Amino acid sequence: MPLSIKLADALTPSRSQMWDLCLQLGVTHAVSSIPEGPEYPSPWDFDHLFRLQQRFADAGITLSVIESAPAEIQEPIKLGLPDRDRHIEQFCQLLSNMGRLGIPVICHNWMAGFTWQRTSFAIEARGGALVTGYDHQRLATAPLSPWGEISESQLWENMHYFLERVVPVAEESGVRLAVHPDDPPISPIRGVSRILTSPEALKRVIDLVPSPNNGVTLCQGTVSSMGVDVVKAIHLLGSTGRVFFVHFRDVRGGPESFVETFQDDGQTDMAAAMRAYADVGFDGYLRVDHVPTMAGEDNQAPGYETLGRLYALGYVRGLVHAIEGDQR
Repeated sequence: MPLSIKLADALTPSRSQMWDLCLQLGVTHAVSSIPEGPEYPSPWDFDHLFRLQQRFADAGITLSVIESAPAEIQEPIKLGLPDRDRHIEQFCQLLSNMGRLGIPVICHNWMAGFTWQRTSFAIEARGGALVTGYDHQRLATAPLSPWGEISESQLWENMHYFLERVVPVAEESGVRLAVHPDDPPISPIRGVSRILTSPEALKRVIDLVPSPNNGVTLCQGTVSSMGVDVVKAIHLLGSTGRVFFVHFRDVRGGPESFVETFQDDGQTDMAAAMRAYADVGFDGYLRVDHVPTMAGEDNQAPGYETLGRLYALGYVRGLVHAIEGDQR
């Protein structure tokens, strides 16, 4: 099948040099967050979202993915707090306004309490580039998190409750829900369980409330750190037609200990992964993720400095062109 990847990048809500660099690279799809805080309107507010979309449009960029769902809305839902229904209504309002504006995908996650975790942000990699890493043993004596203990069964119940209410709104709005796997894919962390730690668990989300609008973000780096075959995972999940968004990155290691790598220097055959997307007919958005910090950069934004992203975007475009050539 043809390779129909829409190459995107994570861009800040306010214009930055990376906006211009992406345009120079031919990348015209933005993945961005909705600005949150007391100085901003509510993240589900139509005008707030419209202005964000228009800033990108004025620069010649299409806002295609909201990542991640605003924590203000989703955290009480994941934790199953008493006011979750109010926040689910806010999430539904966000989906409705995304649909009105034609923003097609929202990447959300089910990492309750805290999102992606690393124990180091300055590990030396190829040529002295700096990468992030995770070592579960470093947290062996850590106290419980402020949220105490949260069981896997609680998280699955909360996920089901959420999806049953928001999936019909996503269908009506034409917005696709793309849940991100848990990073790192190990459970529990400081008493908080993680449930999306395998390709089969991601498939379970798809099956929990079956819908053409309920799907996943296939974060290759997280899947790679699960200790599974990434190419097989792409076939398993991609064959459902419910992979809406891809994070193209890699690691070395497994769930308890791993380091991130350049996209071309990890444990996954990235060309085979790209061929797998063609095999399953993937027609969605792909962005590079968690790149190394390179010479001359200050590592103030680990995983999101500039030079590594430029290298990774070029690498991805080269893979896409090579596979398109193979298909001719």
